[in-house]
Amino acid sequence: MNQKFRSCTAIVALWGTCAMAQQDTISLKEVVISDTKFEQSKEKSGKIIEKITAEDLARNTGQSVSTVLSQAVGLEVNGNQSANGKNLSYFIRGGRNRQVLIVIDGIPMTDASGINLEYDLRLLPAEQVESIEIMKGAASTLYGTGAASGVINITLKKAAKKEISGNAYMHLGTQNTSENFKGNPQDFNQGFGLNGTLDKVDYYASLNSTETKGISQAAGENFEEDRFSRVNALAKIGVQATSKLKLDFFSNYDRMKTDYDGPFDNVNNPDVLENVSLSEQFRFGFNPKYKYRKGEFKINSGFTLLERSYNELNSWSGSLDDYVYTSRSVVVDAMNKYNFNSSFFVVVGTQFQFHDMYTQTPFDVIERENAKFNLVDPYVTAVYNSKFGLHINAGARLNLHSVYDNQLVYNINPSYHFRELPLKIITSYSTAYITPSLYQLYSPFGNLELTPEENATAEVGFEATFWNKKITLNAVGFYREESNSIGFFFDPETLASYYVNVEGENRVRGIETTLTYNFSSKVGVTGNYSFTDIPEELNRLIPKHKGNIALDYQMNARTFASINYQYVDGRRDAFFDGGTFAVTNVFLGSYQLLNGMLKYEVLKNRMSIFGALNNILNEEFVETVGYNTRGRNVKIGMNLQF
Repeated sequence: MNQKFRSCTAIVALWGTCAMAQQDTISLKEVVISDTKFEQSKEKSGKIIEKITAEDLARNTGQSVSTVLSQAVGLEVNGNQSANGKNLSYFIRGGRNRQVLIVIDGIPMTDASGINLEYDLRLLPAEQVESIEIMKGAASTLYGTGAASGVINITLKKAAKKEISGNAYMHLGTQNTSENFKGNPQDFNQGFGLNGTLDKVDYYASLNSTETKGISQAAGENFEEDRFSRVNALAKIGVQATSKLKLDFFSNYDRMKTDYDGPFDNVNNPDVLENVSLSEQFRFGFNPKYKYRKGEFKINSGFTLLERSYNELNSWSGSLDDYVYTSRSVVVDAMNKYNFNSSFFVVVGTQFQFHDMYTQTPFDVIERENAKFNLVDPYVTAVYNSKFGLHINAGARLNLHSVYDNQLVYNINPSYHFRELPLKIITSYSTAYITPSLYQLYSPFGNLELTPEENATAEVGFEATFWNKKITLNAVGFYREESNSIGFFFDPETLASYYVNVEGENRVRGIETTLTYNFSSKVGVTGNYSFTDIPEELNRLIPKHKGNIALDYQMNARTFASINYQYVDGRRDAFFDGGTFAVTNVFLGSYQLLNGMLKYEVLKNRMSIFGALNNILNEEFVETVGYNTRGRNVKIGMNLQF
């Protein structure tokens, strides 16, 4: 019996009796928004939506957004165990970054200057987040381009009801690989916030910063330590103009600076200064809401200016070259929910997006006047909730793009909640599309003949509660097809290189399941397991088997302890040799992580301290070929509320 089989068997056996309390899946009365864009009880939702609540985030104090997400069933975040500056890859149901849409406070996020229109989650500190919903499957009917394999719907913190409230925190931690140990702090996180409500005005403001050093992103003997720093400022203000009209405004600034290692740093130049990347993001927006007798009208709008720059060593000349990527994005999503009666409502909306980019590198310049497009997407979703347990969610969306032909997507999502049994059966079929990026259309490798990638997902599953709702079990089986994918073509005869739509279909299937057991109000155990079967040629960094188990224990009124275990199956990857330009396919072994945390409230609801020990067993593993991973590390911190 090999090690992989023993590990998988252990996961399944423990899953059969346990659960992981990070995600709140107990109460079907819980409110979710992801499948309609308006609040409704989870009981009436036809999807298994995993919600990470404010309480769950508090149990993960000191962890990054990517680390918290990596514990969710069916979601792999590659890079969350590496140095903080390491770029992240997130995978849902075999789809990677460009097929997973990130939404923050109702606004789809993207870097329009990136090759794949993906968003960099490293820009977002966990301390700004109120809750996260993860909805899997094709979701372009509601969310448009990029929502092909799932949506990560993030809600930022809101104002408290009292006139003034605030918080401050400071966290210190080590930064070690499994082979090296330094006892002094190398990871510093600090921040504060103020919020409250004064008559008809509410406000929220926060400032957060992170600085880490101590390890190199790249594995090897000649790499120097890579620094990472991030500053985040967020301001939100709301005005209750009338009893029916609420006006919300927001603005935020994010700055991330990190060292990184080029392919030649440990080949010919072990003593050169590190390469440096800098990302700056500025966002502001206006989100009005108007409630009337039979419904609600709201607008989610935002403007984003994002600039990435790289100061990189030229291995041939020895000089430092500058690379600049700038993008502007405008998103306006106007939607109206109308309740015909207590059982039937319709959401009608139109989403407008505008994106442009400017790029300047030593090799090419892409002018903003040339690299731009806009999208106008009208959509409709109808929801029927019967009194006898049948729920139907169905809708369609028409994508009108300024470059290519129209694209129609749709979804049908019937479910049935048995009144006499604590059981809900869900089924769905949905389609999605991914817009070619500005870079894929207008760069020197661009192709204006590109058309959108198309995706479709079918799923069936159930959610059930037992023993006075102490036990919750859900499971979903899915099948996903991806066609018209965008790939990169090189012609050896003409030496021409450009993006093309790849013929053929890619098929992914799998199972996702979670079991939660609350022994009492003090003890909760949860486990989740996901199986993802993906074609071998596409399976880069995606584990076929992945499982999490965690135990939460409220020892007394002020003391909380948790311990969690994670198993990640072996994955395929490819190594690029900067000296020879050769690419070698490799297989990365499976790994297991054990983490623990102890939290104590020094002053009830006022001041708490915590200590966390990550990778307790100091497991040595490879998350991405050529990159370091963190070994055993300690983090301590203090949080104040007033």
